[in-house]
This record gives sequence, structure tokens and C-alpha cells, in this order.
Amino acid sequence: MGKVITSASTSLDGFVAHENNDPGRLFDWYEAGDVEVGNEGDLPPFHLTPTSAEFWRGWVKEVGCLVVGRLLFDITDGWKGEHPMGVPFVVVTHEAPTDWAHAHTGNAHFVTDGIGAAIARAKEIAGDGDVGVAAGTIAGQALAAGLVDEVAIDLVPVVLGSGHRYFADVDPAVVRLGDPTVVIPSTRVTHMVFPVEK
Repeated sequence: MGKVITSASTSLDGFVAHENNDPGRLFDWYEAGDVEVGNEGDLPPFHLTPTSAEFWRGWVKEVGCLVVGRLLFDITDGWKGEHPMGVPFVVVTHEAPTDWAHAHTGNAHFVTDGIGAAIARAKEIAGDGDVGVAAGTIAGQALAAGLVDEVAIDLVPVVLGSGHRYFADVDPAVVRLGDPTVVIPSTRVTHMVFPVEK
């Protein structure tokens, strides 16, 4: 059984996007190098430094399923049914869409009974692979519920000042992280992974 890992590009002050959902300069590191990394679906490739490309490919290779919230699903139109990482995804929502144009791909799975059920469904789909959890409300819910094994941060040297936090509504008294197991400096980003102490 794989691990459950949250992952996000994060500003120095802990935000993953502006209030209008624009990530701003948080994704600059995706074009900071000359190593082309392809996407599934219709998104163009991005260009990482060799260091970031090695880290990225190692992470993607292990992921068998993603868990995302309804807001991200709506913003991206569910990536038209084909996530850029090429894996299925579970959407945590109060109500599954009935007329989504890309349902035929079979890559999106909708769970309406909470984060615990969504993580369980994603583990079934992932098999021996890891489950990735998107940032924001969903990551906060998963972390607070004790469902996360590792927190991965692509720390970007910018300050947003406000916006959507990496973890929303988490009581710091119930969450403890261990020392980083990964610290990889690269251009416009530092990749870090922290174990969650259970």
C-alpha cells in the first residue's frame, strides 16, 4: 500500500493561490529550465531544471491516484477528463455533476461522503501507488483527520500576502511534522518533504 501525500507549490507565507485562484508566480519554476516534461491531455509541456525534473519524475512515477476538491475540478473543468499527470482522480464534492462533458473518460470519480471516503476510494484505485492530495481545504481536511503520511512543499521565493492557504482550517495543536526527509534546492523553488507524526 502506498502513502498519502499532500503536495503544492507554496509561497513563503503559506499560500497556494491568490483569492481569485490565480497562482501568480508560484508556477514560475515550471519554466525555469530546459528539460522538457510532457503532460497528458491537451496541456503543453513544461521546462524544468535537471534537479527539479528528477524530483518531479520521481514523485509522478509513484502516484496512482489524486484527490482534489470541487473548486479545483471546476476551475480546470476536470482537466477535460485527463489529468496532466496521467492518473485517475477522486473529486470530493457535495454533489456529483450530472452533465459533465468528459465523464466518458472514466478518470474522474466523485465521492460525496467526505474526505475519509475519498481517500479510501483513491487508495483502492491507486493499488500499490501513492495517493496525492491537492492543497487547500481538501489537504487541510485530510491532515486534520490523520489521513496524511507526508507533506510535500515546492517552496517558491515569493510572498503573496493573502489568498488560499496550503492547509485551510487546520488546528496546529493536532498536527505535528517531523524533520524533512527531502530538501532539494533548485532554480525558483526548493522541494521539501516532511513526514507527518502519527
